[in-house]
Amino acid sequence: MQRSILSAVSRSIRPAKVVQRRLISTTPVARDAAASPAVGSIPPPKKPVGAFRGGIVGFLFGFSLASSYAAYHLLDEYKQASAALQASIEELQQSTQRVASHIRRIEAVEKDLKALRDTSAGKEDISRVRAEMKKLYDGLHVEFLDLRSHVWGMQQDLQSLSKKEGTSVRVV
Repeated sequence: MQRSILSAVSRSIRPAKVVQRRLISTTPVARDAAASPAVGSIPPPKKPVGAFRGGIVGFLFGFSLASSYAAYHLLDEYKQASAALQASIEELQQSTQRVASHIRRIEAVEKDLKALRDTSAGKEDISRVRAEMKKLYDGLHVEFLDLRSHVWGMQQDLQSLSKKEGTSVRVV
């Protein structure tokens, strides 16, 4: 009887130990390892990743890859557009400077033209000077004719004197 009581007690003790081990373990894998004392047992197969979960992960990976590629190209296009805009601005500044220099030249020419216009003679001045020149020319022509007639008269006198035989004329 003692043996039967001992075996009953030992049976009751063993399951209590197993239950205690299960209560101490926190994860299902540790509980299974504590419950099964076999060392060479095959672990249960892992569940494959579901199509829905794999599809979401693949979509997110593809979306992030495509987004980064698009951002890279967008940044590259932005840099190119900025460079083109900067070149256009520099070209506009150069053309503005050229236009400003042309305007300064035109203003200088206009200033010189105004100075020339102020110092140049008008139609009235030219007609007055022409009338004076005509008077001077007519006066000189009259004097020239008077001088010519005077020289002709002297030549006549000289010839008449030279025809006379005894007279000699010396021209100095």
